[in-house]
Amino acid sequence: MMERLTEPKIVVTPPGPRAKGIIERDSKALSQSLTRTSPLVGVETEDVWVKDIDGNVYLDMGCGIAVTNVGHRHPEVIAAVKKQLDICDHVNSCDYYTLPQIEYAEKLFPLIPWKGQKRIFYANSGTEAVECAIKLAKWHTKRYYFIGFIGGFHGRTMGALSFTTTSTSARKYFDPLMPGVYHTPYAYCYRCSFKQSYPDCGLWCLGFIEDVIMKKMVSPQEVAGILVESIQGAGGYIVPPNEFLPGLKKICEKNGILYIDDEVQSGFGRTGKMWACEHWGIEPDVICMSKAIANGLPMGACVARAEVMDWEGNAHENTLGGNPIVVSAAIAVLEIMKKQGLLENATRVGKYLMKTLKELMARHEIIGDVRGKGLMVGIELVKDRKTKVPATKERDEIIDEAFKRGLLLLGAGPCSLRLAPPLTLTEGHVDKAIEIVEGVIKKVER
Repeated sequence: MMERLTEPKIVVTPPGPRAKGIIERDSKALSQSLTRTSPLVGVETEDVWVKDIDGNVYLDMGCGIAVTNVGHRHPEVIAAVKKQLDICDHVNSCDYYTLPQIEYAEKLFPLIPWKGQKRIFYANSGTEAVECAIKLAKWHTKRYYFIGFIGGFHGRTMGALSFTTTSTSARKYFDPLMPGVYHTPYAYCYRCSFKQSYPDCGLWCLGFIEDVIMKKMVSPQEVAGILVESIQGAGGYIVPPNEFLPGLKKICEKNGILYIDDEVQSGFGRTGKMWACEHWGIEPDVICMSKAIANGLPMGACVARAEVMDWEGNAHENTLGGNPIVVSAAIAVLEIMKKQGLLENATRVGKYLMKTLKELMARHEIIGDVRGKGLMVGIELVKDRKTKVPATKERDEIIDEAFKRGLLLLGAGPCSLRLAPPLTLTEGHVDKAIEIVEGVIKKVER
């Protein structure tokens, strides 16, 4: 059992000797397509802390890419998994029925942002949830085409990858991908693809969809769905202006297009609301979810309006989706979030985090933009605030140096840091993280 911790602790410069040995073994055994942000070999976790194999302790401001929202190894999640292991480990849902699947659906559905009937398909990851949504949209609408957004990340299987445009490295050598996907710029106002300035732009990113894509490239009557992240995740934690998502929803309603909301990274209270789309009053037709759903156990889900999820038997199935052990963890997550008030904590501590980051920005020119909602916060780094030249090298140096001082940070987009800590984060944790970050920035600036 890990000792109770209150601050980062570096006992040997990381990566330590034991970590180096593991990394060497990894290089010979695992696919090296896996990119590692830091040379961390984590062996113990608790709440907001990660301990490595050499005894170093880190404050985790990424929580496995927005996964352990209720904190690492929450005792109630552990208890739920152990209880389920004692009675039933697996019954495949494409042949039989299981109780946890029904119980979870009935607990989750009141939290979905539309009043009508819902249906759920259980998957094993966010990518699988997106693949389900793609197939469902085609089946229901009998249409062929989709619209996605530049800078979006939706997964790496061939259908989901067709929408993923955070960089060319994820797509290189994999063509042809799933055909029929048109890409359009996201409402990234800090770096507008159209070189416009909000609000004088008139939200041309929406106008471009209707006036260019739907008039010159594909008929809206042939578009099955528009797939969008309410807040772009891997693209840089980009928060759109308030008119963007409601305008996108109107385009969908006008043309009978399904609004598919990818909440894989932004869901389960990450932004201070259960789903990020709720900040703009959006009621999607389909929601894709994963990551925090079972606090680290492999699970995803696609939830749709019942009239949309109308496909026939054998149209879409899997073997491991909705495994009883994993779903028992997911049920515990919902109960913990409510009991501990984690949405409220994400809102309160998120405001404090934004305040301290704005103050940090006032002291350091390398910070070009700070944005976010709740505990989904992006820090964009630039070489010059006027030219906005990306400070990619400096961003990576900050991540490396912070790691050496006991702070885990993740990158996003070309030059941003993404902060996605457990929703159990306190203001004291924020103070410690900012202290380390500022020390690192000063070193990098010098």
